[in-house]
Amino acid sequence: MTGFCCPVCGGALEREGRSLLCEKRHCFDLARSGYVHLLPAHLARSKEPGDNKQMVRTRTAFLDKGYYAPLREKLAGKAADFLAEDRGTPALLDAGCGEGYYMAGIAEAVQSAGIEARLLGVDLSKTAVDRAARRVTSALFGVGSIFRLPVQSDFCTVVTEVFAPCCPEEFYRVLKKNGVFLQVIPSEEHLFELKQAVYAHPYKNEVKPYVQEGFRFLGGERIEQKIRLESGEDIRNLFRMTPYSYKTSVEDTARLESLERLETTASFELLAYRVEK
Repeated sequence: MTGFCCPVCGGALEREGRSLLCEKRHCFDLARSGYVHLLPAHLARSKEPGDNKQMVRTRTAFLDKGYYAPLREKLAGKAADFLAEDRGTPALLDAGCGEGYYMAGIAEAVQSAGIEARLLGVDLSKTAVDRAARRVTSALFGVGSIFRLPVQSDFCTVVTEVFAPCCPEEFYRVLKKNGVFLQVIPSEEHLFELKQAVYAHPYKNEVKPYVQEGFRFLGGERIEQKIRLESGEDIRNLFRMTPYSYKTSVEDTARLESLERLETTASFELLAYRVEK
């Protein structure tokens, strides 16, 4: 049992050689890197949905330098702890997995804890999923939409979501009874010094109430550190990972391009919810 389901009929997908098939014999071939494309054409909405090659390269270049390593370590530890609670067959889904940076940390934590868990990742970007599959060979990745996850109902022990779109209804569906949703969001102070350097009128992030329908809030933890960016390339790569880059004026972009060194706050909220079924 792979944990994925057929985007055509909804049946469970099983692996046969280099393909995933359902009982009705709908067939989805694995790419060379090992991922599977499970996004129906009518949900794609563009020729290249999700992050493009440049965006994936930018994020990979920044994350692989370890700036967000404390967040990855904390998330991975929490995920492993909750997976260990499952006395059956634990499974984790990283919803909006991107290029697999956080999944790599989870896979290492699971292996270190001696947990035999199925690891799944779903993202809208084929480029990101391809990179994730090459990075984490112990997990199975699929191209798909968070808002219509190609994942079997009641399959997952844990769902993680890091800076990705949130669809509580789908997370509720795929989680087992007593399953856990781990969400990472930026705190109020996240990257504030970067915004001060770029914008004439910087603003703090708005943190919404910790409420998800169908879930009980277990608690949150702030992970915060100062990061020192020693090159203009790292600063620009970080900025391009944020939503701010889509709405920055020519004048503010010029300020960004002039920066060569910067110390800024990386501040995250790691939130845990227990599904109530």
